[in-house]
Amino acid sequence: MSEQPSAPELIQAVADFLRDDALPRLDGLTAFHARVAVSLLEIVRREIELGPDADAQQRARLQDLLGSEGGLDALNRELCERIARGEVNAHSPGLMPHLLRTGLAKLAVDQPGYLTYRRLQQHKPEGGQ
Repeated sequence: MSEQPSAPELIQAVADFLRDDALPRLDGLTAFHARVAVSLLEIVRREIELGPDADAQQRARLQDLLGSEGGLDALNRELCERIARGEVNAHSPGLMPHLLRTGLAKLAVDQPGYLTYRRLQQHKPEGGQ
């Protein structure tokens, strides 16, 4: 008995079909929409694969930075509130590395081919993802 393919594998199979088989037969607006669909499917696949770990790492960094417990959304709100009140700023220890790591994790999902992202990945920040 064989196992079912994972959700990321299924999503990638659909993206590959659209890109490799369907797209070459399309033109104009339909081809454009197919390219957009392929891009969206690949973003969803990367979100499924990378998102949970990135969220856990972001939550841990926020807990260290803020000295608070809570869910990711609540911790991000707290960080924003502290920044708005002037309690946290660019000189606060740990803030800039946290923001860089968070941004890189988001780029890994959304735009892993982005040149600056690729360059930064070659020189990962300390404790980076």
